[in-house]
Amino acid sequence: MKRKILIVVIATILHGNKVLAQEEVAISKSHVLEMISERNMSLKISQYNYKGAQADYRQSNTLFLPNISISYTGMATTNPLMAFGAKLNQEVLTQNDFNPVLLNDPDQVENYATVIEVQQPLINLDGLYQRKAAKATMEAVNSQTKRTEDYLILEAEKAYMQLQLAYKAVAVIKKAQEAAEENLKIAQNSFRQGYLQKSDVLAVEVRVSEVQNQLQQAKSNVKNASDYLAFLMDEKTDEIYIPKDSLVVNASIEQFKEELNQERADIKAMEFTTEAFKQNYKADKMAFLPSLNAFGSYELYDDEIFKAGANGYVFGAQLKWDILEGSSRFGKSQKSKALYEKSKLEYAQYVSQSELELNKIKRKLLDAKNKLELTYLALQQSEESLRIRTNRFEEGLEKTSDLLLSESKYAQKQLEYYQTVFEFNYTQLYLQFLTKE
Repeated sequence: MKRKILIVVIATILHGNKVLAQEEVAISKSHVLEMISERNMSLKISQYNYKGAQADYRQSNTLFLPNISISYTGMATTNPLMAFGAKLNQEVLTQNDFNPVLLNDPDQVENYATVIEVQQPLINLDGLYQRKAAKATMEAVNSQTKRTEDYLILEAEKAYMQLQLAYKAVAVIKKAQEAAEENLKIAQNSFRQGYLQKSDVLAVEVRVSEVQNQLQQAKSNVKNASDYLAFLMDEKTDEIYIPKDSLVVNASIEQFKEELNQERADIKAMEFTTEAFKQNYKADKMAFLPSLNAFGSYELYDDEIFKAGANGYVFGAQLKWDILEGSSRFGKSQKSKALYEKSKLEYAQYVSQSELELNKIKRKLLDAKNKLELTYLALQQSEESLRIRTNRFEEGLEKTSDLLLSESKYAQKQLEYYQTVFEFNYTQLYLQFLTKE
């Protein structure tokens, strides 16, 4: 039994040391936004997605730039055709090489060839539209990256306000705890003087315990909000952040656009995506037309390594027209058309949903404003009621249960007010997010 108690004590001490080891750091909202823009992992992932799309677009430069390759080949052969051709390329044929016996059964011939090849696209209409599709895709990813950054700013604002709200809750509950402990002293003194029953004192003690539990939960909410901020900033989580400014009503965001902004980054991303499907569909249709490409090569030959006793070149152009490739080309064109039509519908649906969300949040802002006014009035009324009941309780004119109820209600109204402030501020920020260019 003693061993179990010892283990519990040691665990408690270690847990306490761990809590004490957590450093409290004051932090401003501007610092949070700066750190997120520099270090947030989601934003970095989005930026690398854009770099990948940008690389895909750069690959389409092959439509205009030549393909140049150099090769060096060494071989030995007794194959009649290849042996005769090797000597012919080396420019070493003699009259004796036309002897039928040597032609049919040649000696081993060595050949070393250096070949420089150039391929230059001239006219590839399907490639032009594929390049346009790649550019539209790159622009879509770029717009989505911007929208990700906008969302992270909104999320950072929200997380910072949640931290402010958590500290407000701690402050409110601490005051409630002080009031409850003071009431307990008064109740105990009145009990000793015979003015109160034991049940009244026990009721106050229960209230003190409830407030202590609420305070512990509020402190846990502070740590949770702090950890989430650290996650957004990609920081270590062994620190507890303290906001440098308090949670107040943000009245700076009063003006907002009434209509949906079609230039919003996520809507532009959908628009560019639709454009990419459109260009891919055109590219598949252009694949039915011929393509024109130029080619050329410069060749060096010798029967000894790293020498070039003979040379020659080839150049020309090829007009290629794949008339029929089974039914694959028709099927590919039909699929790209279906994807294009689908993307148009998805774009229209997304815009419609965005307008619906904007109208909803505008109504929510009005509701939050009205609720803010009502909760503030309720808070004032509750504060005055508590003041009156406290004075009457100290004079022995108020029941303990009524005082506890009034005290609990005042703390509740304070928390409701600060929660409403948070909702009002966040709704304004979210409305700004929806109407942001």
